[in-house]
Amino acid sequence: MSHLVIDGISKSFGSLQVLQSCGLEIAKGTVTTLLGPSGCGKTTLLRVIAGFVTPDTGRILVAGADLSQVPPNRRQVGYVFQNYALFPHLTVAQNIGYGLTVRRRPKTEIQQRVTKVIDLVALTAFAERYPAQLSGGQQQRVAIARALVLEPSVLLLDEPFNALDAKLRLTMQIELRKLIERVGITSIFVTHDQLEAMTLSDTVAVMRAGRIEQVGPPLEIYDRPVSPYVANFIGRANLIAGQSRGGQFVAPQPVAADLRDGEATLIVRPENLALSQDDRPGWAGSIGFATALGPTIEYEIDCGFAEPLRAVVTREAGRGTLPPGTQVKVSIVDTGAAIVRTGSAGNER
Repeated sequence: MSHLVIDGISKSFGSLQVLQSCGLEIAKGTVTTLLGPSGCGKTTLLRVIAGFVTPDTGRILVAGADLSQVPPNRRQVGYVFQNYALFPHLTVAQNIGYGLTVRRRPKTEIQQRVTKVIDLVALTAFAERYPAQLSGGQQQRVAIARALVLEPSVLLLDEPFNALDAKLRLTMQIELRKLIERVGITSIFVTHDQLEAMTLSDTVAVMRAGRIEQVGPPLEIYDRPVSPYVANFIGRANLIAGQSRGGQFVAPQPVAADLRDGEATLIVRPENLALSQDDRPGWAGSIGFATALGPTIEYEIDCGFAEPLRAVVTREAGRGTLPPGTQVKVSIVDTGAAIVRTGSAGNER
């Protein structure tokens, strides 16, 4: 049963439509990522869930209750802001307990709940420090603890890793995932970073121009994108324009296509291409560029398409790269391709 339901949410600011009939069902205790470029509407959708923005149409339901008329402070929704929004004049413990203080909870209750949550995020030794005395990762944990101390039903996180360097980002992604699993809270995370989405999520919702384009587990979206847009936003992909005829994508190497006849696009990841120098079926091409990446080699191959194909292959021990100009055949490994109708989210293989 879905714990959180986003039902037909639309929102415009003046003449600009930011959200268009967004719908999503989220299971209890899972992590869902809203993934997309800047301006696609993901933060606005998060703010609608929190109650900070009123939608033009649609509903937000949590545990079956319609929150349409419920103010933000009564929604039992925790919100972690992109810049953490910590009070510089308050200690770590005071920042975490602030929401309980303004709700006039008894001091003993505040102390007990703050102590419990501050231990959960491993900041007990920093309870009396101020935000300026903390690292970026520690400040982030304070912001998360401040949301969790209110015991929300849903936790919302708006790009919380933006201010962190690359190494710390990865560490904090793993820590946050472990923390959410321990607490068991339904969480929605906003990011434009595909690797963060893959690391954190049970489910990814890819957004485009105010719409949700595809929803599913991260690897399912990676392996079976429903459009070139999704394919390029989750990882890298070779896009080959062609025709679907009689249940196949027209190509030197036949590829099954569960589509009506017409224009189609073949989507294949670089690691799902193989190179050979024999007569097996495939696209004839010429090596244009090679980059050694330790255990793998990335090739650009000119096969006469609009763009060179990119293939990532495992390097054989003791062998170097194929030099530019080498003639090769390029084939698809097993079922490593998706085919979609051009201009739409068609069926996938």
